[in-house]
Order: sequence, then C-alpha cells, then structure tokens
Amino acid sequence: MTNDLRCVIAGIDLLGESPVWSVADQTLYWVDIVGRVARSLSPSTGRRSDWSMPSTIGALALRRSGGALVALRSGFTILDFETGDLAAIHDPEAELPENLFNDGACDRAGRFWAGTVHQDETDPLGSLYRLGTDLHCTRMLSGLILANGIGWSPDNSTMYFIDSGQRRVFAFEYDLERGEMGEQRVFAEIAERDGFPDGLTVDSEGNVWVALWDGWAIRKYSPNGVLAKEISVPVPRPTSCAFGGPDLTTLYITSARDGLTPQELTQAPLSGSLFSLQTSVRGIPEPTFGG
Repeated sequence: MTNDLRCVIAGIDLLGESPVWSVADQTLYWVDIVGRVARSLSPSTGRRSDWSMPSTIGALALRRSGGALVALRSGFTILDFETGDLAAIHDPEAELPENLFNDGACDRAGRFWAGTVHQDETDPLGSLYRLGTDLHCTRMLSGLILANGIGWSPDNSTMYFIDSGQRRVFAFEYDLERGEMGEQRVFAEIAERDGFPDGLTVDSEGNVWVALWDGWAIRKYSPNGVLAKEISVPVPRPTSCAFGGPDLTTLYITSARDGLTPQELTQAPLSGSLFSLQTSVRGIPEPTFGG
C-alpha cells in the first residue's frame, strides 16, 4: 500500500458497498450486502455499530429525520438506528423474487435512487427506481444487467449511472427540480482486462471516482470523461468509494472477498477490508433522504 492508502478495518466485509459519510456526526456508514448488515464507524473515536438485516442489503442512505433508508431484497425499508427496528415502505419488484437491490444514492432534492439485478447477474432483468420524498416509487430505467454506482455533478446538471454488466459509466442530463433524466451518453467504458465498473462518487471539482471490481484499482475521471488517475489498491475487488473526514478529503473505499478462491485470498488477504485514501480534493456532502 502507498503511504496515503491505509487499511482502516481488515477483512470486515463479505461484500462491502454503499459507503456514506455523515457530516453531522462525522461517521461513515456502509453495508455488507452478503453479510446482511449495515455498519457505521466513527474514525475519531473508533466507535463501531452494526445492524443486522433479514435479507441482503444493497444500499443505505441517511434520513433527514433520523435513521436510514435501506434497500433490502424485500424492498425499501426504514431503519431506526436507536432500536434497530425496520419499517417496510415499498417493494417495487415483489413479483421478481430472484432480483435484489445492489446500489443506491440520494440526489440533492432528497430523492433516493436505487437499482436492481437478477441474482445470476447476466440477464438484463434489472431496473433503476426513484423513491420520492412522498414515498412514491417510479421505475426510471429497465433492461439493466447489473445496476450499480449513482452520483451527480456538483451543479446537478448531470447524473452518472453504472451498469456493470455493460462495463459502462453513463451520463444523463438531469433536471433536479423534477427528478428527471434526459439525454444519455457513454461517459466511460471499461475494457474487459480492467474489470468491471462498480460504485462511484463525485468530488467538488466534478471528477468521477470509479471502483473497478476485479480491476485492483480506483479510477478518477475528469468531468469530460478523460482518465486522469488510476490508484492501485491491494485487493482485486474494490466495490465503492465515498469522501469523508472533517474536510471531506479522505476517500473511503469498500471491498469484497465474497466469491474469491482460497488462492486469491492468499494473494490478497485484505480483501473485504475498509480502506482510506488521503486525497488533494474535497468531496461533496452526501445528500440525505427527505422522506
């Protein structure tokens, strides 16, 4: 590892995902999809908390009114951090029991966006959903192979979305007031030898940071889609990233060990760890769910 990259918690997750930094309480939240748990860590105190889930958990967003919105296999659900209680909101794919939620994020109007994937991860049976602050759920895209990372440009004019199955990061024109996606273009395409694009985050300068599953790296793309930097990590499957820390310059990186062979785990024993990377850019405070 480089001097700027460090292992925060070794091997904690089977499939870490959806890191979110709370500016209010200076705490990192994330999920272990396969481990069926939501987690938190206060870097300054070392305090950690876990909340067990009844099914796989694909994403987490903090709520303005407290607690979190989580995307379970059984649908959108409210998590009370104090009690651990869960309150179901809506399951948009109740008729598709072999689908599950995989990643999600809030826009700056407080809407939650999350995508699904069929459990075999090969058929285009996934969709992208928008959950409004009024709890009304709308399907925004369909025919997806593996819905993944979501983010927005600093000026809210562009929405980024990854379909890992297509190895593409897409950019859409975005209307924040209406929560509508416009014209679509390919922002970045990942070569087969470089793995799959997984989670993403956007910094205050508009750069898009993408985790490469089976690629041993995090990539930084400029706002016009040009590869600006590639950062090697000591694990084959980094899954997502988010800016945090007091000044939002620390990039937290989740990773996975699920599906790796014993030989691969010997080669990369830190798989499933949470990492942090000190950067020279600032992130953007993570929006919260307004419902």
